[in-house]
Amino acid sequence: MEQVAVTEKEKSVSKLGEKWKLIKKNRQLYWFILPAFLVILIFSYIPMYGIIIAFKDYVPALGIWGSPWVGFKHFQRFFDSYYFWDLLKNTLGISLYSLIVGFPLPIILALALNELKDGKFKKITQTVTYAPNFISVVVMVGMIVAFLNPSTGLINHVLDFLGFERMDFMSDPKWFKTVYVLSGVWQSTGWSSVIYLAALSGVDPELHEAAVVDGASRLRRIWHINLPTIRPTMVILLIMSVGSIMSLGHEKILLMQNPLNLESSNVISTFVYQQGLLDAQYSYATAVGLFNSVINAILLISVNKVADKLNETSLF
Repeated sequence: MEQVAVTEKEKSVSKLGEKWKLIKKNRQLYWFILPAFLVILIFSYIPMYGIIIAFKDYVPALGIWGSPWVGFKHFQRFFDSYYFWDLLKNTLGISLYSLIVGFPLPIILALALNELKDGKFKKITQTVTYAPNFISVVVMVGMIVAFLNPSTGLINHVLDFLGFERMDFMSDPKWFKTVYVLSGVWQSTGWSSVIYLAALSGVDPELHEAAVVDGASRLRRIWHINLPTIRPTMVILLIMSVGSIMSLGHEKILLMQNPLNLESSNVISTFVYQQGLLDAQYSYATAVGLFNSVINAILLISVNKVADKLNETSLF
């Protein structure tokens, strides 16, 4: 028994030595990773201890540890509130709408661009589709407001020219989700397609040559060669999209929000912003934000397991 224990100890020491040699050999790469690791550690992980104020009545003068514990009081308050279901409905509505419309479009665009021959038209198309991604949120919302203005907006001028009635899109709750989603899709589709184009670059040209010899049409080659190649990438991005389905950014929504469209534009992220920063209800806002993060984590793990069983592709 002692010999077995000594042998296992020697093996573990040997493995540790091999790992240390590997780290020492690639130390330059670890130095490159270090700044990113420190940024994530300092700004993402260390502040996480602050979530304990979700279970306290936080008083700045008493500090985090000096404030009294209240358990799940703030969570219960949020679940029992009259606006809970409205916030959940709006958040899920906008996120699912964005996922359904926005997820397949980059795939379609990447497949279309991949079929174009290298030349000026392809470069111009890529530039035009990528460019909106670099427009800031403030500028984007300013463009939306200008284009949809009921009296001077381009869209309403076109509607008027075609004989339709002018509409105040920004004040109508029924149009808020559509305007938000379509403007986001226009801004992000081109840039999102870059990932799929990178995956398509790994397709073996001999597969297409063999398919052409066998008489396969372009659509059949896309369906049977290109799509299977990018399927793992599609699954990973779908998992990440579903895992962040409750994480709507509040910046764009706040800029588009007004009292008339509030019933459709009030989501969990804007509510957390209002309660935490404007009304100084820090514990309550933290509890709502923590609930949001837990739902995202559950969705991420669930979808990841389903994808792993169905496609043998997963994040972890």
